[in-house]
Amino acid sequence: MHTPRTEAEKVVLRYFDALAGGKDEIVRDSFAEDATWWYPGELPMSGTWHGREQIVDGFLGAAYHLLDPEREVFIEVTEVIATGPHVIVEWTSRATVKNGNPYDNRNIAVFVVRDGRIAEAREYADTQHWEHALRTPQS
Repeated sequence: MHTPRTEAEKVVLRYFDALAGGKDEIVRDSFAEDATWWYPGELPMSGTWHGREQIVDGFLGAAYHLLDPEREVFIEVTEVIATGPHVIVEWTSRATVKNGNPYDNRNIAVFVVRDGRIAEAREYADTQHWEHALRTPQS
């Protein structure tokens, strides 16, 4: 795991550690009350999510709802670049969607940290990969 050099990095990496470890209360606590998260595309989790509750229950909840709850979700941070309140994180996400298809995506997001919590995130990912994974498996 990447060793954080700044307070902003510590906040964001704590979030990723909690997300990967299923520590829901730490995930929720990682966000400012008025945080925003933007995700591209036309998927159930696409759009701009406003506020801690919408981000955790709406955005993250929509993503996890698409996955097979009996299978492991793997999240690995592969790169971190930080300057001031901005933290750019690249990570790999692997899981199995409910229809049995694999999900294996590379993501990158720009985070803005304010007062020890994530205040803003803009995530970029291969949304077409999500769409392909969500299709009914070919027999």
